[in-house]
Amino acid sequence: MTRERSPDRPSVLVVEDDTGISEPLVTALGFLGFDAHTVATGAEALAAVRDHRPDAVLLDLVLPDLDGTEVCRLLRASGDNTPVLFLSGRHSVADKCRALALGGDDYVTKPFDLTELSARIRALIRRSRGTDPLRPLGHDTPAASRRLRAGGVELDVDTREAWRHGQPVRLSATEFALLKVLMENAGRVVSKGSILDSVWKYDFQGESGVVETYVYYLRRKLGDSGQSLIRTVRGAGYLVNADPTTERGSIGGGVGSGAGGQPIQRS
Repeated sequence: MTRERSPDRPSVLVVEDDTGISEPLVTALGFLGFDAHTVATGAEALAAVRDHRPDAVLLDLVLPDLDGTEVCRLLRASGDNTPVLFLSGRHSVADKCRALALGGDDYVTKPFDLTELSARIRALIRRSRGTDPLRPLGHDTPAASRRLRAGGVELDVDTREAWRHGQPVRLSATEFALLKVLMENAGRVVSKGSILDSVWKYDFQGESGVVETYVYYLRRKLGDSGQSLIRTVRGAGYLVNADPTTERGSIGGGVGSGAGGQPIQRS
C-alpha cells in the first residue's frame, strides 16, 4: 500500500477474502482514481491500517478470522478514525445498524454499483478531511476558522475537535458530521430525512434507523443519557438545546424543519 497520501488519488484498503470480488474491485477503483490495495483477513487489515494509514477502508463483514464489525470495533477502540465503509451481502436493517453502531461510517450491500460506491468513498474521505462536500478532492480551499457552541459542547470545524464541558471527546468523522449538523441548527428541529441528506448524502433506501443509532452513539460519548443536549422530538426529528446565552440572529440555510430557536454562537 502507498505510504503517501494524494488528494487526487486517495488510498483505499479493500478487506475481502474472495479474490473474485477483491481483484476486479481493486482494478476498477484504480480506473476510478483511487490507489487501491487489498488484504484478505481482519488481522492483515488492522496491520495495514496501522502501518500505511489509508484514506478509507472497504470492509467485508465475513472474514476468515474476525468478523468485520470486530475489526471496526478494534480500530475505533485504538483511537483510529479512518473512514470505514462496510461491504456485505447482508441486507437487513439490523445488520446495517449494528455495523454502523460499532463505528462504521457507511454500508453498501452486494451486488453494488461501482459509480455509487466511488461516490460514497469520496464523500467519506471529504467528510474525514473536513472539506467542502461540493468541491472535488484535490481542489480544497481553506475555510474561515469557526467554532460551534451549544449545550456545553464546542466543535472546532477546522481541526475537527470536540469538547463537552471543556473535556475532549473523540468522535469519528460521521459522528462529528452529525453533531455539526445538529449544532448548526441548535434550537431547531432537524428531521431524520434532512440528517440523512446532510450527513450520509444517501437515503439508505428510506432506513432512518441509522440516524437513531448514531444519535444514541453520540449521546453515549457526550454523556447525554438524560437528553439534556440532544432531544428527541417524536414524529419530527432531533433538536440540540441552544445555550440561553447564545447570540441571536440567523445562521442562514439551516436544514431543520422547525423554527423559532436561537442559533448557536460562532467565533
